[in-house]
Amino acid sequence: MTKLTPIESEFATTEEAEAYDAWFRATIEARMTSDNPRIPHDEAMARMQAIIDRRKTA
Repeated sequence: MTKLTPIESEFATTEEAEAYDAWFRATIEARMTSDNPRIPHDEAMARMQAIIDRRKTA
């Protein structure tokens, strides 16, 4: 187990970093191979802006 400093990584050890990397890659692969309908960029950005706007007024 190699310890990492905050300058090197947000993870405490290389094992934690590798585990996160494996999870992240698996998540992206699952999304890319999913049959779920894609959301166009403009629609995704509009949805996010609506969330931001709601939180500003809350």
